[in-house]
Amino acid sequence: MKSGAAWLACAEPQEVDEFLGGLGENALMALPWLFEFWALPHQLPPEGDWKSWVIMGGRGAGKTRAGSEWVRRMVEGATTAAPGRCSRVALVGETFDQVREVMVMGESGILACSPPDRRPVWEAGRRRLVWANGATATCYSAHEPEALRGPQFDAAWVDELAKWKKAEDTWDMLQFALRLGEHPQQVVTTTPKNVGVLKRILGNASTVVTHAPTEANRAYLAESFLAEVQARYGGTRTGRQELEGVLLEDVEGALWTSSALEACRVEVAPRLSRVVVAVDPAVTSGRGSDECGIVVAGVVAEGEPKDWVAYVLEDATVKGSPVEWARAAIAAMDRHGAERLVAEVNQGGDLVESVIRQVDPLVPFRALRAGRGKGLRAEPVAALYEQGRVRHLRGLGALEDQMCQMTVGGFEGRGSPDRLDALVWALHELVIEPGAGWRRPRMRQL
Repeated sequence: MKSGAAWLACAEPQEVDEFLGGLGENALMALPWLFEFWALPHQLPPEGDWKSWVIMGGRGAGKTRAGSEWVRRMVEGATTAAPGRCSRVALVGETFDQVREVMVMGESGILACSPPDRRPVWEAGRRRLVWANGATATCYSAHEPEALRGPQFDAAWVDELAKWKKAEDTWDMLQFALRLGEHPQQVVTTTPKNVGVLKRILGNASTVVTHAPTEANRAYLAESFLAEVQARYGGTRTGRQELEGVLLEDVEGALWTSSALEACRVEVAPRLSRVVVAVDPAVTSGRGSDECGIVVAGVVAEGEPKDWVAYVLEDATVKGSPVEWARAAIAAMDRHGAERLVAEVNQGGDLVESVIRQVDPLVPFRALRAGRGKGLRAEPVAALYEQGRVRHLRGLGALEDQMCQMTVGGFEGRGSPDRLDALVWALHELVIEPGAGWRRPRMRQL
């Protein structure tokens, strides 16, 4: 669904002239303030009887503007003096300064979004906005959750909840205070982070979510900003969180963490001694099937095997028929000059090799069989990361998500960790098995 602004941008000049020419003087003056016309889909309130609306997005995705406009929508009436749906609003941010500078007075704050005849008055001493119809919006700091004990509200706007140090306490106090009116509601605008309070809110049946990456709001962002952040963070786990607005979950006891994976990031790989493509075939095919994990990795095999360093080059995972994933795996071999394709055959048996050879009868192939559970099989691979012997190129975000949800006891995420399984097979082939056959020679006693 396109916004009115998007339609205007795509329309022919004649269509734009006809549209604007058909508006009266009052309509033309009001048009800049009609957010429903200019808004992106993720900035408009969802339909339904929800309690909490969570707007998750990347940096600069327009979350603050959406929060400001929602507050306006709640408090303003048909005229400046007419009552709106709500009259007592809580504005809650990490600190008072951030509430004032971002939510109230910022470029996308409430004051900037309000037309001159609807603009509320800022009462600095009482830390609140007051509208002509008597509605108020009072500022609160998440550093002082007890300040929410006593007041009561019929609406609330919560900003950047995921970075609050006292998020649980502040959120709980706000829920007790949100008790006025027939159906009090709250909006949460935040870049997602793996924190318990946000995950708990998202799990509530009364919560609705809209989502957008930074890119969605590019028309209002500096091109230099977009170019710089994409160059620095695109294709990384940090980029998935801060630019794509994806909630990344690190489970307790995971074999990998986000910080550890970011620490092993490199921009380019050196000249590699060997490159392989590892495949974890999907057991089923069709619309509801798992993905087929396909990972390309190489190794710098210089010196003793204990000093070898592996590089994960590409996650080429696909979802499709056996012939489709076989073609994708062989195409990955061609792109990277891989010398061998390795694949788990526990489920497919000889059929796996048969499908691959339908695509390329001469492909160097090795069948692998798993003798232990996924978690135990992944543990020695995780040890390679702890030793600093694995590097990641960009573009592995989905693979890294699965890594951060794998424990010794098994995978804690949704579905099957197909990408991770393929990674494990690749690093076993490149580093672990060659190292297992090596023993340091004993020094002869003199």
